[in-house]
Amino acid sequence: MTTPLLEVKGLKQHFPIKGGFLKRTVGHVKAVDGIDLTVYPGETLGIVGESGCGKSTTGRTILRLLEPTAGEVWFDGKDLATLPKEEMRRMRKDLQMIFQDPYASLNPRMTIRQILLESLMVHNIGTKEERERVIEEIIQVVGLRKEHLNRHPHDFSGGQRQRIGIARALVVKPKLIIADEPVSALDVSIQSQVLNLLKELKKEFNLTLMFISHDLSVVKHLCDRIAVMYLGRVVEIADKRALFDNPRHPYTRALLSAVPVAKRREKRERILLSGDLPSPANPPSGCTFHPRCPYATEVCKTQVPSLAEIGGGQLVSCHLVQSGELPR
Repeated sequence: MTTPLLEVKGLKQHFPIKGGFLKRTVGHVKAVDGIDLTVYPGETLGIVGESGCGKSTTGRTILRLLEPTAGEVWFDGKDLATLPKEEMRRMRKDLQMIFQDPYASLNPRMTIRQILLESLMVHNIGTKEERERVIEEIIQVVGLRKEHLNRHPHDFSGGQRQRIGIARALVVKPKLIIADEPVSALDVSIQSQVLNLLKELKKEFNLTLMFISHDLSVVKHLCDRIAVMYLGRVVEIADKRALFDNPRHPYTRALLSAVPVAKRREKRERILLSGDLPSPANPPSGCTFHPRCPYATEVCKTQVPSLAEIGGGQLVSCHLVQSGELPR
């Protein structure tokens, strides 16, 4: 079996809650609460879930833009969570990120040429002439022209700025790109253009992607495997086709039931979840989904289910699925 390029084990990101006159820590927001993930070379792993489930925090913690509270992040044979800062800085050449807001992530005072050259200069890649050639090639690969290099970010539309963000991630030829909801801030017509661009680039450069999104239809278009998150934990991981054809976790079923149906002849029963999303500062005991789950039993309220394989590479974190008691 292929060795994973990225392997995440028990990753946690807990943010302290300060209170009182002395600003002591009175609790923690458990944004990411012990997740396990693998990403294989050349694949695109989608991470989905409703707002506040910890998707973006997971991506930023993997890249150590946020220091992890606990856990391991194995990339190319090294645990990123324990690397010294200088070594981690060198590793960033192989780990790049495409941010959600293409305007806030680009320095408004720099030209596009300066933005793209910066990464090459920081990592000491090529001569001055080689760097110029590389950025001229990459700007055209993402669908812009060489003359755009002398302009500033405010001269471009949202879709064009996101293309620049993609070019900045690609310019150092990384082994892994984490895309944090890269099309959610764009118009629907522009979203499809950027998604098609990412799909073409994936083939051309044999990219390995972690694609974070709340939109299941977008994830279905681009990803090979999908991980579903709920309240800081992964509840199901499966191949794209298996997840859409045969979702097993009750939360995954509820998410998929909310996806609009393209054809009138197709019918899908809408699953409405009771209650509100619990606070990550005070998550429920046992399975965090049990207060909203129509199938929950006593064991769900007291014991945390493990993420276990149920066949065909499909992993589910649910007591009832693992025991065979949940109806298909």
